Amino acid sequence: MTSWFALNESSDETFETAASRFTHVVDVPAPRERVWEALAADDAIVAWSPLVTGIEWLTPRPFGVGTSRIITLGHGAVALRERFYRWDEGERMTFTVDAASRPGFENFAEDLKLEDEGNGTTLTWTFVSTPISVLRPAALVGGPGLRLATRSIAHGIAGHLRKHTAAAGKGTTR
Repeated sequence: MTSWFALNESSDETFETAASRFTHVVDVPAPRERVWEALAADDAIVAWSPLVTGIEWLTPRPFGVGTSRIITLGHGAVALRERFYRWDEGERMTFTVDAASRPGFENFAEDLKLEDEGNGTTLTWTFVSTPISVLRPAALVGGPGLRLATRSIAHGIAGHLRKHTAAAGKGTTR
């Protein structure tokens, strides 16, 4: 049984006040509807990020505000219980992490925005967090590593959809 450590609820204000903020802008070679499908898929994130090793949607479809899920990182190293407080179908989703299986953060949230761009989509994925006070000095040192980790998650979807678009063009199915 997983022990959970509660985090403070995040809001839009958290995106302005958090100690750490990483924003990644990704050009995805797929229409916005297809990008949204991938973000809300049963295997979302796991399909394109080796860092994310599990996902369990806790809320039945159709998803919307209040939808929750558990994301597992590093084959059980840490799990995050996430709750979406914004769900603008096909355009934007924002969630707060309500609890983590390991202590370390006061708050953690992510915001994902999609915009049409030519034949593809621009995805703006923002990660924000504030570590607990005792870990703040370590977070400064670990910031570059966290930036690389969040970048790999955000950019992974482009490669994933590029691969599946190419496979679909060759007559193969997923």
